[in-house]
Amino acid sequence: MRDLVAVGSLDALRGALVVGDVEVSEASDVVAVLTAAAFVGATEAAIELSALFEGTDATVEALMNVDRASSDEPYFARRVAEADLVVLADGSALHAKSVWHGSALGEAIRHAAHVVAIGSVASVLTETMIDPRGGAPTTGLGYVEGLAITTNVGEEQLNRTRSLLGDDVRLAVLGPLGAVRYDGSTWHALNADVVTTRALEVVPL
Repeated sequence: MRDLVAVGSLDALRGALVVGDVEVSEASDVVAVLTAAAFVGATEAAIELSALFEGTDATVEALMNVDRASSDEPYFARRVAEADLVVLADGSALHAKSVWHGSALGEAIRHAAHVVAIGSVASVLTETMIDPRGGAPTTGLGYVEGLAITTNVGEEQLNRTRSLLGDDVRLAVLGPLGAVRYDGSTWHALNADVVTTRALEVVPL
């Protein structure tokens, strides 16, 4: 993955945001992967994501990869590989992990040039995933390394997550407008709505 931007919510994408050398509002070929939205409304998620690009020259294609069977569909994998920008919809991180693991589509996401991951689905892409059901660390897909990511789910659960991670892993907590970027080797906070900790100590990203 050459460039990944993880954002706390869809609202974080409504302003100008650059993923590598691609400005989100100027991408011409956008693919939305709706896997995580399978249980909360994939069609609604597709409409919301497409609305972000209204008034631009972008073509937005929503891939209804909502189950394991479709993850080895060659067309889906090819579209992810070819797109200027791949947007991973928010929803069930655990469902996304199980659907993408060891699949052609998952490998296409791993090697995509420019990816935006919205909300909890960003946690799936890292080596250490944060289980949204209780905040415990578990194994992610490992497409990127060097950071664990979660959204702001409440201080009690976050403190539990931080204590379980210990000193070994940095954790970035994304507020609704928070955004972090991985440029292929290094992580950067893109705005102030991000808190990074190691164990219980706040550290710079």
